[in-house]
Amino acid sequence: MNNNFSAGPHGASPLASPISCDRSHQNYDICSINGPTVLDPTQSTFYVVGPTSPTPLVEKVRPYPQKNSSFTIERVKEVTLTSGPPGPLCRVQHKAPALVFSGGGFMYNFFHTFIDGFIPLFITINSVSPDDQDFVFVIVDHQDWWVRKYIDFLRSYSKHPIINLDNDTSTHCFPSATVGLISHGFMTIDPKLMPNPKAPFHFHSLLEKTYCHPHTLPISATVKYRPRLVIMSRSGGGGRVILNQPEVRKAAEEEGFEVIEFEPGNRTPLQQGCELISSSEVMLGVHGAALTYMWFLRPPSVLIQVVGIGLEKVAELCFGAAARDMGLDYMEYRIGLEESSLVDRYGKDDVIVKDPNSLQFEWYEQIMEVFLKKQNVNLDMVRFRKYLKIAYQKAKIAMLKEG
Repeated sequence: MNNNFSAGPHGASPLASPISCDRSHQNYDICSINGPTVLDPTQSTFYVVGPTSPTPLVEKVRPYPQKNSSFTIERVKEVTLTSGPPGPLCRVQHKAPALVFSGGGFMYNFFHTFIDGFIPLFITINSVSPDDQDFVFVIVDHQDWWVRKYIDFLRSYSKHPIINLDNDTSTHCFPSATVGLISHGFMTIDPKLMPNPKAPFHFHSLLEKTYCHPHTLPISATVKYRPRLVIMSRSGGGGRVILNQPEVRKAAEEEGFEVIEFEPGNRTPLQQGCELISSSEVMLGVHGAALTYMWFLRPPSVLIQVVGIGLEKVAELCFGAAARDMGLDYMEYRIGLEESSLVDRYGKDDVIVKDPNSLQFEWYEQIMEVFLKKQNVNLDMVRFRKYLKIAYQKAKIAMLKEG
């Protein structure tokens, strides 16, 4: 196995192996063919075009940036890269290189669409092709609904038809191919790790350009007297509901906010979310996938994350660090025991309530089943109003900076 990964044709040399891989990272593997290649979709295999050696080099990759999760990665289709035997004849010729990734895994979840899809795609393209080269996307574990929903983002990087590796039967030729996506971690974009440094703000700008129509963005000519606060609402049986949300709304309005309650669902167009969030100064919500909409906030807007008991570490990992990195004014409201519905369910003396960090459950059982799905919050309005007052002052400053 060759662990010397070169970033596509830009890193290749006449003596370099035609196939290179980097398997040194915790979250992902990435391989490339650094020259002409032919894809046989029926075999999920890329063949090197050119002379073959007596002992072919064969690499296999599951192109999804969660390789440390065996539950997830084992369900991702494997893609093969080989230097021999010779591949089939080419039926469709492409001038742009191929970039292969999976649309499966947890992509059905909005949060995972960002951490396993959008952000790694942004990082990979700016790492493999610092010259803004076009790509042909080849998607394994293709989900039609996912591609339809996020086609605008995909089109921001590729104008070519997407190849569905699950049902395409024609062979395709490319000048080179990259299989896999690069991840810097949960909600993380680290410019120091990229040959063409890009910061979280650049990713935000791409999203805004893709999903926010210019005439809906806040402009200095717009008459706006009150800062806008968006409450990311939740309902149903998934937990993390603000049980006294009417009181929260009333208090925010009394502090001077224009308040909008927004409960996005699977069918909510991203344009709608972008236009609302980007024109708001504050976003408030309990820890959960909907806070991913923070990427539409315009710095230095305010994000208030309400953190349930047992969720302190995951809240920072998923949203806290990323919010600060993208230039948002991040506020974290950690609820007290009396504000959690888990007290009613388990009792205030249960270890789940008193010392959740001491538990040794598996990730899914501990985090998802108990602290996410079973926990709602009833905010202490005396204490929380202090946060609203601070957020209002920050929001007024943000409005002044907007013009």
